[in-house]
Amino acid sequence: MSAPLRVLIVDDEPLARQRLKDLLAEAPDMALVGECRNGNEAIAAIGSERPDLVLLDVQMPGQDGFGVLRALPPGHAPAVIFVTAHREFAVQAFEANALDYLLKPFDRERFRTSLARARDRRRAAPSSLDSELLARLESLTLPKPAAPYVTRLVAKVGWRMRFLQVEDIDYLTAEGNYVAVHVGKQSHLTRETMAALEEKLDPKQFLRAHRSLIVRLDRIEEVEPLPPGEYVFILRDGTRLTSGRSYRAQVQRALELPT
Repeated sequence: MSAPLRVLIVDDEPLARQRLKDLLAEAPDMALVGECRNGNEAIAAIGSERPDLVLLDVQMPGQDGFGVLRALPPGHAPAVIFVTAHREFAVQAFEANALDYLLKPFDRERFRTSLARARDRRRAAPSSLDSELLARLESLTLPKPAAPYVTRLVAKVGWRMRFLQVEDIDYLTAEGNYVAVHVGKQSHLTRETMAALEEKLDPKQFLRAHRSLIVRLDRIEEVEPLPPGEYVFILRDGTRLTSGRSYRAQVQRALELPT
């Protein structure tokens, strides 16, 4: 028989950790190697214990679940099942290659289904030696492809997720912990930072013109310079947006304005 899957539990709620431990105890091929109360503990435990599977909460003090994954060295992340009471992070979880997204409260059968996915993942995975050799060969022989820019964004609409085509977006503005994506007369909130969205959007199509503004270049119909080094963009529909003074140079480059 193969060795049991080594499992790490990460959740800031003691009762939630206890329930996961009780359910894991019913699976003889699963071995609990530790439990963590926050993201920082999880990062340290993953480095020291090298678990095969992490049952990971999303919202925790300090580093959240996605922050934990970002902090791990490339190629060394274990399989992850997100366990959370927040359904709005499901799309982001699967974009992070999570095995499953367990929404609290869940029953015993649903938990067993998640563990079955972890078992299937292990059976389908190549040996660690093969993976390491393949990674080394690829790093020596293949250039790393540039990350493709996204063609759609995901916005939260009540309990649902709405997909917004990038080609339909007029501009984006920061709204507290969210970014408002403006499409015509409608706006939709997405839980991403302006910096993250700037990385995902093609700079040939979108311009970061303010710390709180990204605008689609082909929507700009007129530009009015302001004395302090700012610019007013007048979009096709008449919307007026103002750039930030510190973004003056990149606005001039993107729009080929005189310096």
